[in-house]
Amino acid sequence: MRKATDLIDEYEDLMIGPISANCRKLTGVWQGVYTYPHKHLTVPFVATLIEAGQLISGSTHESCLLYGNPNEILFATLQGNRDANAVIFVKTYEGTNPNYRTVNYVGSLNAAVTEIEGRWIVPGSWSGKFLMLRSGDIPEAVSKREGAKSPIPEFT
Repeated sequence: MRKATDLIDEYEDLMIGPISANCRKLTGVWQGVYTYPHKHLTVPFVATLIEAGQLISGSTHESCLLYGNPNEILFATLQGNRDANAVIFVKTYEGTNPNYRTVNYVGSLNAAVTEIEGRWIVPGSWSGKFLMLRSGDIPEAVSKREGAKSPIPEFT
């Protein structure tokens, strides 16, 4: 039986060189969390990203866990760019809640282009950490962090 890695090696041999992870676009659905520095609160969110050239656009939604109604869903738009493994974007909240306006995000991609990790900054106010995982890669990313080994499926 042939393994998936054998097929990838054959494909790379036919190509000019190895497949570069940096060629992978950010377009897709990402699961994320950000943390508040003083409240020790972690807020989960979902982001949909679209990458065109070096430009990034998209949207997010999350529950309003601080400074508002916890039953409220907060929506925001994203605008930014990517340069190799550096990702920078501005998150602009929609709606009338005065506590949620504009947040700057500065992060780094991992080599597999499945995680973005960095800092969010409210200019002149405060900042915290964030982590985003590509939705389709969450089980693999979590298992790697926990040290689990996933078997490579065999092809017939």
